[in-house]
Amino acid sequence: SYEKKSSLQLNGSGGSSFSSSRYGYSFGAFGSGFGSRDSSGPTLSHSHSTQYTFVWQSLTLWREVQRNMHRLWVCADSDLLSISTSYQLLNTGQGLNRVQSCPKVGKVMRHLLTKTQRAAGSPWVGLSVIHLGDRDVPNALVFIDKYTQIPRFLKPIVDFCDDIPDLYTNEHIAKYAEEQFGSERDLKMALLTDYFKHGFDGSGDDGGSCIDGRLTSSWNWTSRVTKKKYYHAFMLSGFQGFDGDFK
Repeated sequence: SYEKKSSLQLNGSGGSSFSSSRYGYSFGAFGSGFGSRDSSGPTLSHSHSTQYTFVWQSLTLWREVQRNMHRLWVCADSDLLSISTSYQLLNTGQGLNRVQSCPKVGKVMRHLLTKTQRAAGSPWVGLSVIHLGDRDVPNALVFIDKYTQIPRFLKPIVDFCDDIPDLYTNEHIAKYAEEQFGSERDLKMALLTDYFKHGFDGSGDDGGSCIDGRLTSSWNWTSRVTKKKYYHAFMLSGFQGFDGDFK
């Protein structure tokens, strides 16, 4: 049924709504120098309504982060150049990294998280752990680099959804799309259901439900999009990749 196809229910291997909170780099299609060690598959187990709330809360937090990126940049510079906090050069599992505490970035992030949690109007789904200055997120520069990726995978999704009506104006593309997916709404739901489900499933190297693990799952999703049924329609809309210029 239509409802079953659009279900966000997850039955992950973790057996719990609250999975491992460790963060691992998994930039997938972004072509970053950081490599993904493994893709463990879904680790979260959520009902449709719980997963919907989990995704909504995550996107709301990301919106707050993007709106305050200028503050986070200033704080990141201050933390990196601080003469009161030293750093260590440690092997974090991704080579040698400068591991340094990020008190100012952490303060802003905790404020944004608290603001989002209060505005949610429902219990917070997942962990509230923010990794900073540890082996998972070694320093403020890694943190900033991580969160500046968000528009790079969200904008192509938004552009595709906006361009679907134009795709259906071409009779040949419309015939293909109708045979494969059905209506314009069906095509849009195919992409959004897949992203909201598998872009937030706790997958990726040590992904989970913590604040950083949510990004890990979305990065991991970008590396698998070429195997999706809707990928050809994605390409026909003008999509070139998650690491290219925006159109």
